Amino acid sequence: MNVTSYGAVREVTGSMHLLTTKHDRILLDCGMFQGRRKESNEKNHVLSFDPGILTNVVLSHAHIDHSGRIPFLTKQNFTGRIICTRATYSVCEFLLPDSAHIQESDAEYLNYKSVRSALLQMDSRKKKKNNKIEDIRKKLKKNRHKLDVEAINEIITTYNLKKIEPLYTIEDAEEALSFFDGYPYKHPISIGKDMSCTLYDAGHILGSAITIIRAAENGRTYTVGYSGDLGRFDKPIVNDPTLEFDNADRKLDLLIMESTYGNRVHDPVKDLKPHLKQVLIDTFNRGGSVVIPCFAYGRTQELLYVLHELYHEDDVPRMPVYVDSPLATRLTRVFGEHPEMYDQETHASFLEQGKNPFMFDQIHFVGSVQESMELNRETKPHIVVASSGMCEAGRILHHLRFKIHNSKNTILIVGFMAMNTLGRRILEEGEAYAQTGREGKAPVLKFFNKEYPLKARVVNLGGFSAHADKNELLRFLKDSNLQIKKIALVHGEEEQSESFANDLKNQGYSVVVPRRGETIPVY
Repeated sequence: MNVTSYGAVREVTGSMHLLTTKHDRILLDCGMFQGRRKESNEKNHVLSFDPGILTNVVLSHAHIDHSGRIPFLTKQNFTGRIICTRATYSVCEFLLPDSAHIQESDAEYLNYKSVRSALLQMDSRKKKKNNKIEDIRKKLKKNRHKLDVEAINEIITTYNLKKIEPLYTIEDAEEALSFFDGYPYKHPISIGKDMSCTLYDAGHILGSAITIIRAAENGRTYTVGYSGDLGRFDKPIVNDPTLEFDNADRKLDLLIMESTYGNRVHDPVKDLKPHLKQVLIDTFNRGGSVVIPCFAYGRTQELLYVLHELYHEDDVPRMPVYVDSPLATRLTRVFGEHPEMYDQETHASFLEQGKNPFMFDQIHFVGSVQESMELNRETKPHIVVASSGMCEAGRILHHLRFKIHNSKNTILIVGFMAMNTLGRRILEEGEAYAQTGREGKAPVLKFFNKEYPLKARVVNLGGFSAHADKNELLRFLKDSNLQIKKIALVHGEEEQSESFANDLKNQGYSVVVPRRGETIPVY
């Protein structure tokens, strides 16, 4: 048996690990790379193997960096099944078509830019460049906002221009969902010849799973664990990461383990609510608003939960709360459909009192683009939660465009920001500016092809992270009943993985940090 990693090794996104036996090939996750557009696009369009060789895919959870390339896989000659929890299947029904919509929209916009540039070069009229551009825009848009895709495609064909194709379409994503099978936790599932897997709660987001795979080969049984993304302990809504595994699954020949925060420690969970409370009070007293870039799945619902508690306790000014993400709205309903996965605290605080954890008087779910545009211009203090979580796309960019230049406002960072994303630049530039006492010229950030001064205050609340920190990763290893022969650290930037590997080696663990394409034998 061997394991080869093709993504999320010495980096955070694009999770993909191939487990190979004499008879079967099982893919653990099929995630999308996120970061610089060109680099990510190149990585996402390449699979290092023919999908036809796969027996099945086991999906740890629904986040796009773990599930986002499944439609790209299934539209080729993949003939297996996608194994996951029932909640993960429910969420993917929304996340994957939404991802496809983004792929299609990005491709259309890039084709528009290509055609506009080509027409501008071919236009020999003696007119000012701005006038030429305006004339071209009228040809390529049905109005000032909507692209005329048919006209753009016709020009691409006429002049033999290179056409950008989406990674996959909405139709591809919907077809991919027919490959999914949802299962409960702790239910052995046959995934190959003499091979089964059992899913355990990873405590990361609703439906997230630790996968334990058992395979008989060459007269013995091999057991491989895959942590997926491990959650924090004592967080609201979802249960803690599993520590008690069935006897048959305890002895691991290899644990493929995440290391996102391998050398960092989060703020204590108990401090999360008071820190958020202080941010809200400080911003309100300045007459400002709080802008929160947030993942539609998991982080948004956790924020709503904590805000609900603060508002119920009457501890903060009750500013209106806007969830400006149609996807987050739909996924919040999914959370409501799976109360069986909530922890005891959520049951006691809300469900047993007949309350919905994610609904309260001050919350407004923004639907239409028009509503979102009106909210952009709102000047009264409010809280807006919008996707995407790393500020790479979506409605959050428009809220930043209107709020980033005003020192009264706060940009609240509540999750991991990958390298080369706008979210990471906001976090790093904002923290550096704060260290100078906010003296001198504010840092400048570029998006939407324009430059914006980062005058808004940037606050990072690490306690909201859905990933276990260094101490919690160690707690999982030490307090669980697993007996682990070897650990392969994945899903962490190189510095994080290497640092955590050194710590583990010092404590007697056998550890490797694989590189992309590297094969680890299991014995």
